[in-house]
Amino acid sequence: MGEVVATLKIMPESPDVDLEALKVDIQAAMPAEAEFHKIEEEPIAFGLVALNLIFIIEDGEGGTESTEEAMAQLADVASVEITDTRRLM
Repeated sequence: MGEVVATLKIMPESPDVDLEALKVDIQAAMPAEAEFHKIEEEPIAFGLVALNLIFIIEDGEGGTESTEEAMAQLADVASVEITDTRRLM
């Protein structure tokens, strides 16, 4: 099996969430089977900024589920959604 790079959009609960603290929490919550790559900020509207977590994981059944679940459990996170997956060559 190969590896997959995935992008997970993490929506904070409000524009008042400290994004720098949330970024630290995200990196700390990464499951062992997922390799952190980077976090990009994406302005949404009215001061709300989503965080796009880019990570690498083995291509296999249930690949991104553990990362999605870990991020959804964080404080100040309203929702998570996989927005992109690509196989690494």
